[in-house]
Parts: sequence; C-alpha cells; structure tokens
Amino acid sequence: MRLNTDDLYDVGLSRSSEEAPVMGVERRAEVTQLRLPLTTPKGGRASGAETKSIPITKQMIWKAYKKVRSNKGAAGIDEETIAMYEERLEDNLYMLWNRMSSGSYFPPPVLEVEISKDDGRKRKLGIPTVNDRVAQQVLKSYLEPRFEAEFLPQSYGYRPLKSAHQAVEQVRKNVKRYHWVIDMDISSFFDRMSHELLLKAIERHVQEKWVKMYITRWIEAPIEDRKGNKRYRNGEGTPQGGVISPLLANLFLHYAFDRWLGKTYPGLCFVRYADDIIVHCNSQTKAEEVLEAIKNRLGECRLQLNEKKTRIVYCKKDHRKDKFKTVQFDFLGFSFQPRPTSTKDGEMFLGYDCAISRKSENRITEIFRKSEFHRWTGCDITHIAKEFNPKISGWINYYGKFRIHKLMRIFRIFHWRLIKWAVKRYKRFGDSMHKAGRWLRNLAHSYPGLFVHWQYGFIGA
Repeated sequence: MRLNTDDLYDVGLSRSSEEAPVMGVERRAEVTQLRLPLTTPKGGRASGAETKSIPITKQMIWKAYKKVRSNKGAAGIDEETIAMYEERLEDNLYMLWNRMSSGSYFPPPVLEVEISKDDGRKRKLGIPTVNDRVAQQVLKSYLEPRFEAEFLPQSYGYRPLKSAHQAVEQVRKNVKRYHWVIDMDISSFFDRMSHELLLKAIERHVQEKWVKMYITRWIEAPIEDRKGNKRYRNGEGTPQGGVISPLLANLFLHYAFDRWLGKTYPGLCFVRYADDIIVHCNSQTKAEEVLEAIKNRLGECRLQLNEKKTRIVYCKKDHRKDKFKTVQFDFLGFSFQPRPTSTKDGEMFLGYDCAISRKSENRITEIFRKSEFHRWTGCDITHIAKEFNPKISGWINYYGKFRIHKLMRIFRIFHWRLIKWAVKRYKRFGDSMHKAGRWLRNLAHSYPGLFVHWQYGFIGA
C-alpha cells in the first residue's frame, strides 16, 4: 500500500532498507561521520541520535520535502514524479538525510528542456530530480534568512513576502515621479552567471565549508538532455529551474547591480525582479549616461545586455511635452504606456499606467488555439468549464490586478470559440453563429457561476 504522506512522524524519518548502516568513523568529503544508531530497541524510528558533523537534521529534510511537494513540478532526468517519490517516501528522505549530513551527497545531472520564447527562440530550463529539489530546498531554507538581511527593498523576485504585483505597483508609483525609464534585459543571465564571482559573493556571508561545498556541487552538476547527451558547465551558469538558483541569482545581482547602482547613482530609483530590471531617470541625457555605465558594470561582472530588448523609454503623459519615439515598455507581463485615465471627479486626462500586455494576451489566446476545444463535441459545456476555470482564475488574479477590463479581448476570443463549439455540437442552431451566441449570452445570465470570468461581468460574446 502507498504511504500516507500526511501522517509521517514528527520525531524523524525512518532508515532506508537500502542505505548501508554507518559503522565507526568514516572520512567523507572532509567531514567526519560518526556512529549513528538507526533504530530504537523496539525497531522504531531513531529521533535523537543525530551525531553527524554537518548540522542537517531530519526535521530540515522533512520541511524541505513539504515545500517541494506544495510547489509540485515536473520529473527530472530519472523520470520520477513526486507521486512516485512518495511511494517510498520515508526511505527516500532518510537516505537523503544520511548522505547530506555526512557530506556524501552528490547531485545527479540536471534535465535540460527547451520552451518557446515570445521571439520564437528557445529558452533552456534545467529540471532537477525530486530528490535533488528537496536537497536544494534544505540549503535554500538554511541560507535565505541570512541573505534576506542583506538584500535591498528594490529587489522583489523570488523573495519571502514579496511578489510580482508589488514590483509592478512600485513601477507604477515611480513613473508618476520620473519621466524616463531604462528597460533592461540581461542576455542569458542564468546561463552566464560566473561561478568565480558567485562564490566570491558567497564567501562574504557563508563561513561553513559544507555549505560552500554543496553550492559548488550544484552549480557544477552536469546537464543532460532526454537523448542522454551530457555536457558540463565551464565555470558559468546555474540551472534556471533549480530550487536554489533564484537565491544565488539574487545574491549575484545584489553585488553586480543593486549595491553598485546605489553607490554610483544614489539619487536614482530602480525595481528589480530577478534579472528583469527597470531604472527610472528624470532626463534623457541622464538615462543615456546611466545605461552606458550599466553596460560597463555588467561587462566587469561578465554579463551583457540584450541590445535588441534594452531601451530607453519616455513616460509620456499630460504635462510632459518632450518628444520621443519609444513610449511603451513591458514588465512582468504588463504593458506600461500612455492611457486615458479619469480623476475621482470623472475628468479624463492622459496618464501613464499598465495593463495586460499584448504578448501576454497572445500567449493566452495561443492556449485556446492549441486546445482546439471548439472541436470537443463529445462533451458538454460543463466539461469545458472544468478544464479552463483554473486557468481563467489564475489569469484574472494576476492580470486583472490592474485595469481588469482590458481582459475583455481574450474573453471575447474565448467566447467566439465557445460559439463555434455550440454550432458544431447542437444541430438546432443550423450553423448560425448568431443563434449560438444568443444562447451563450442567455446561459451566462442564467448560470453566471459556470465560468469564472462570467462572475466578473465578462459575458459579452
């Protein structure tokens, strides 16, 4: 029978039947492993005899596993899913603890997969195994409070109690004060991050040799694709998809950019979400000067900007009379540009604000197209609702945060495909899109809870 993972004992993890008992004293990876009683006299779990020299406890492993499970994620190179991992959960976690606490844990190769980018190119992601994600989470939880004490408030990406919405909101506030923006894109940041400079930054905050040992093993872990082709990193890069990678990336950019900009241009304002950076300036001349300085600084840190995607933008609105070609930029799925805005009294003026970007709209409508749900004539409309409601809820929660009415375009496309589905499924419409559309509008008024977006008033078809 499969183990009930919610009822594991708080006193510790069981030993693995495949993990050899530790006898006497053994030297492994420059740490000493002491004798470890594996079971109690009654054959139960040992909870108090954790006498290993690396201070990784069973409780740390268990908490890390629960975090990984809540985040879900795909299988790694071993094709083991979280469900498969849980079939021998106690053995797997005990084995991991035994190896990590003795210094004998070595990460397996990272699975390399490619996903399509907006410009048609491919982005490479590195997916660790479930076991390795738990191991990385242990170290991330151990280091994160220490690094958080150093990070600046202008950094929002992958940090506790910070979100993309907070970063976007801060940019909204900044563009009201600053007329100019530097929209930065670092070229292949996760693939080019220097190991030497990263370890130099880690040295400033980490004294434990075992921590530095494991970080080195992770950043040097080989990369393998589904065909079995394996390659090694040449002193740069960390897998974009690894649990600990965002924390290491934030530390790297904290010194490569955040602190440098604060010291060099203390009067400037910026917002950073991982490697997506917006810098605010009050003149075109200043923006050009700062952009050139940033290029030089990143070059010193062995990085470079993507020239095609990095640009200076004028935040044009009422009472800003400068003329400049580029007046729009995208940030975290939202498009900032001049937009009609109303005051509390209902007066209209030209403001500068954000809403869902056209790229995000196209990405969502591509999901509709690929699903071909207008051909699902073998099922009723409740099946379509069950399939899409979780996605629709996520889109509304994220993109509806600012100017929710701008989501109307994607829901009109969704309704159009629903009408096509209705025409194909029901003969009574006689291929009439008009009749099917009227039926769908009546259904939305009668059962507004059927689709999530109907509850927000998006019922026009």
